[in-house]
Formats: sequence, structure tokens, C-alpha cells
Amino acid sequence: MSSKVTRDTLYECVNAVLQGAKQKRRKFKETVELQIGLKNYDPQKDKRFSGTVKLKHIPKPKMKVCVLGDQMHIDEAKENNLPCMSADDLKKLNKDKKLVKKLAKKYDAFIASDALIKQIPRILGPGLNKAGKFPTMCTHSEKLTDKVDEIKATIKFQMKKVLCLSVAIGHVDMAADELVQNIFLAMNFLVSLLKKHWQNVRSLHIKSTMGKPQRLY
Repeated sequence: MSSKVTRDTLYECVNAVLQGAKQKRRKFKETVELQIGLKNYDPQKDKRFSGTVKLKHIPKPKMKVCVLGDQMHIDEAKENNLPCMSADDLKKLNKDKKLVKKLAKKYDAFIASDALIKQIPRILGPGLNKAGKFPTMCTHSEKLTDKVDEIKATIKFQMKKVLCLSVAIGHVDMAADELVQNIFLAMNFLVSLLKKHWQNVRSLHIKSTMGKPQRLY
């Protein structure tokens, strides 16, 4: 499936976004988003799609990931300065909905040891799942830091009730090449999820948090 957006267009738009961010420096690191408008889709009738794709470069380096681990993972997390909680720490929350909600709010994502992941609904109730933050499993053969980077590099496309989507694909301190690679991956993955591929795409824009949108398609 060929892409309808040329490399030239991609670079042109990315450079315009980066230029705009340079001219008006903000006090925070602006995120670059890919905004998608869909057409010929009926969210009521058509099957809603959902999919995740790992980008080449981490779009949100500041994302907070907490490790829910067994002793081995807790030790590894502490060595790498990763926030972590043991089963005993989780039990102290007593399934209190407010506390579980607070925990879900505090972090962007969770990783859990394979030994612990099955027990999480029993220890915490459905709170993390409801928040859309059920932990990703990690075994002892994987490095926690690699797993954290993988989560930080993964974005999710999920069709809700409206025909527009937006995902973070980078930030304004990235090189143009890195942003172009991320956008290209994200865009083609999204199109592969759509029923009629490019025929379902009304528009594609990229923009930084405070910048002007640039039209790719």
C-alpha cells in the first residue's frame, strides 16, 4: 500500500512546525501531534478500530511508567531509578476506588511482572483497566529499561464516537528526520487499520502544541 504523502511534503510540513516552534519558544517542550480526519465512516455501525504501533523514536520522553513488580523487578527498577510498587504496596490501597484512581492518574503507564499481573484485578479491582492503563507484562528475560522505552515509543490509535483522532508523534526538540520517520510509520499504520485505507482519510495535519497546523494530506 503506497503512501499518498510524499517525502517532500512530509519534510516541508515538519520543517514548518519546527521553524514555528523556534521562532516562538515556549517554557515547556511542545509535543508534535498527528491529527487525522476520517470520512466514509459511521462510528455507530462500522467496526471501531484500535491498534498500537511502536515508533522509531520516543515521542514522549517524559512519560511516567511505574513498575508493579516481584522482588527481582523491584530491585532492578530501583537500580534504574524507575518508580515501582510491590504486591504489598498495592494491597495497602485496600481496593479503595479513590486511591486506585489516584494511582492510575499519577502514571501514564504500568509494567507488571508476569508473576503479579494475574493478581492485579484481585488486588486492585478494575480501576487500572477502567482508566485504560492495564499493565504491560514483563518477564525476567527482558530488561525493564527496554520495556519502558518500548512503552514510551508506542502510540495507540483508537476509534471513538467522532471522526477525528490525534496522537503524539514527537516533540519540537527532535530532528526533522526523526519526526518524519515517526509520522511516516504512524500514518501508514493508521491507514492499514482503516477499512478502505486511504479512501477513509479526509485530512492529515501535524502541529505542535501551540503552533499552526500544517496540512500533509
